Amino acid sequence: MRRPKIQPIRNKLDLTDKVQVRIVTRRLRVTQAELAEIVGRIGNSIASISKEVHLQRTKASVPADVPPADVIASVAATETVAAEAIATSETH
Repeated sequence: MRRPKIQPIRNKLDLTDKVQVRIVTRRLRVTQAELAEIVGRIGNSIASISKEVHLQRTKASVPADVPPADVIASVAATETVAAEAIATSETH
């Protein structure tokens, strides 16, 4: 009697399968503890896990003390006005 081989679900992560966990941790460059925490919070979909890791990395790469674009634009405008005022005072 032939029994069909059970095919694994390709888009779900099984934390009990050590080979899957090792492959995913190496591919995403996270630790097993970080992976378990993400799976507990997000779920076991490999796509959602990779999106979450990418999101965490992009949040970590942006410094918190960067001012918003409006502040940068207003400072640039102020510097331009100050430079023009200095230039006109030097010519008079």
